[in-house]
Amino acid sequence: MSDIFVLAEHRQDELREVTLEMLTMAGGLGSPVTAVLFGSGVNDFADKCASFADKVIYVDDPTYENFNSAAYQAALVELIKAEKPGLVLIGNTGQGADLAPSLAVELDLPYSSDIIAVTIENDKPVATRQYYGGKIDGRIEFKDADTYVLAIREAATPAGEGGKSGEIVKTDNPVTTEITVKRFLEYVEAAIGEVDITQSTALVAVGRGIREDKNMPIMEELAQAMGADLAASRAVVDAGWLPQDRQVGISGKTVKPKLYLAVGISGAFQHVTGIKGADLVVAINKDPDAPIFQYADYGIVDDLFKVVPALTDKLKGMKG
Repeated sequence: MSDIFVLAEHRQDELREVTLEMLTMAGGLGSPVTAVLFGSGVNDFADKCASFADKVIYVDDPTYENFNSAAYQAALVELIKAEKPGLVLIGNTGQGADLAPSLAVELDLPYSSDIIAVTIENDKPVATRQYYGGKIDGRIEFKDADTYVLAIREAATPAGEGGKSGEIVKTDNPVTTEITVKRFLEYVEAAIGEVDITQSTALVAVGRGIREDKNMPIMEELAQAMGADLAASRAVVDAGWLPQDRQVGISGKTVKPKLYLAVGISGAFQHVTGIKGADLVVAINKDPDAPIFQYADYGIVDDLFKVVPALTDKLKGMKG
């Protein structure tokens, strides 16, 4: 397959992690990887992308100071026509959902969204997408085409370490006409409460096994001893014991901490879909047949009301 384009995503002066995840994924497909970066005064992002890509095409123009799907699409159309990549990867994010389908329609390219894995077979991509809330992995094959567009789920692939020294090619804005169909007005940050669990390095996740609200303090004490943030299954959020922004799973958030401690969580597929990016999963549940143990790296089969206080005391003792 010819070159793979990866569209870099940034927001509020921050290069989004999904960019590095997609570059890592693309790097394992055996073709040259080109990061495509649109922005204004984001040279540092170009340098970061160059450590993951063979080449960075960087358009530095005030047009791209803020995301505008119409402007991005117009520029990508011109670059795709000129460079003829075999595959274009775009994050399956709010920005990507606004851009990728429309781009594929304009260029009449095969497209699929929410992809978790990609392989190359017979010089064509084969994508994996989950169905029925993550119960089934579907294999997606495409018709013959010169270019394919895929939207990649966040945390589908852990970001690598980089280490490349890709060439940075600064190019003129390929869009010469003013974009009037859409205008950026302002950026409004969604309320995320006190903690953004998508950025937490350690999480203690609480399930219906804690039985009632009055038992939450022992979980809070454990989280504090671990230096972790509290997360929850849907049952706990529905009961009102933790706010919506702490929910993990299909109807909540996808997280990727270094440590995910699931306490009293049975492990329904709706929940574990949200923790597949975790480096290490530890589960505490008194039911030895709880599905969470199929996903956990370590498991403790016992009453959480025995284990959690003992674990908290041990952690406090280790801290001195």
